[in-house]
Amino acid sequence: MLDKERWFSEPCKDAGNAISYEIDAHLHHEKSEFQTIDIYKTTHFGHLMAIDGFIMLTQRDNFLYHEMMTHPALFTHDRPQDVVVVGGGDCGTLREVLRHAGVKSCLQVEIDERVTRLAEQYFPELCSANEDPRAAFKFDDAIRHMAEAEDESLDVIIIDSTDPVGPAEGLFGPSFMANCFRTLRPGGIIVQQSESPLIHQELIGQIRGNMTQAGFDAIKTLCFPQSCYPSGWWSATMAGKGRDLSQYRQADIAQRDFKTEYYNEGIHAGALHLPEFLRRALEHSPENASNSQ
Repeated sequence: MLDKERWFSEPCKDAGNAISYEIDAHLHHEKSEFQTIDIYKTTHFGHLMAIDGFIMLTQRDNFLYHEMMTHPALFTHDRPQDVVVVGGGDCGTLREVLRHAGVKSCLQVEIDERVTRLAEQYFPELCSANEDPRAAFKFDDAIRHMAEAEDESLDVIIIDSTDPVGPAEGLFGPSFMANCFRTLRPGGIIVQQSESPLIHQELIGQIRGNMTQAGFDAIKTLCFPQSCYPSGWWSATMAGKGRDLSQYRQADIAQRDFKTEYYNEGIHAGALHLPEFLRRALEHSPENASNSQ
């Protein structure tokens, strides 16, 4: 919502507040087959993408989200080679995955091709790995794709989706999670963006419950700052198929051959521990009676 003073605001009724950015220019507006996409130039945060009025990312702070959606999982897996990104149309998650030299393939399954084409135009830095020979793109329904995917064919699945409404709603359901479990090899890891730990605790409990129901035997919810999302605080929930998520490749993090802006070994270690209020909330969640770490 752009007001007459040229501030774009996203209200969050669940929290009773809003996130706002001062706007220099409205660069693009279109209605794709699936959703309404807007691109703004802000005064201090670079370009901003909004979908159906909800902020997806800004150039200034997207590294927080993209790094925490990818590196904890990839440095926890022993040898990640085959990765699928569900959603992730801005290509930032794909870029971070392909910083890992051991990854052999990364398929991005995004329902709306227009998101990716606009990211290439307005967020080119996020699309720097799009021509990597290990990258592949499928513009299709990820629910159908995962239902048809081969058993035990993947090492890591990253669900980089929008909020659980509209085209993304089915990505938060138990049947989709069951298909993800089936397609992961033993020792595989899934990561799902799980909204704000401050205001979406019920949803986090439901996500963890779906993971437990699907057969995952280790679950960790990682919290991190994200200034452009409701409450300024976000989370990614990671689950393992027959593996201990508290063990990760510390030496490889320290010796990584690429630069990060937020993620490091200390951030990884700290993110494995829940804030006390969230730990208590999840302990009492009926969907997540087991494993509240």
